[in-house]
Amino acid sequence: MPRRSRIDAPGALHHVIARGIARKKIFRDDHDRNNFLDRLSMLLEETQTQCFAWALIPNHLLC
Repeated sequence: MPRRSRIDAPGALHHVIARGIARKKIFRDDHDRNNFLDRLSMLLEETQTQCFAWALIPNHLLC
């Protein structure tokens, strides 16, 4: 059974997650994590998107 459609309305909150394939790490080192955070920061600013919390875990990320 397919999942229900996500709500896509102005002001809706979303939980964004990305996982490594087969539980593999998605960040190689601190430089890699910092690079991701720099790009995320620029994207949030350019799109005027709010990020209330984030977590970088070796095999996945949450925003």
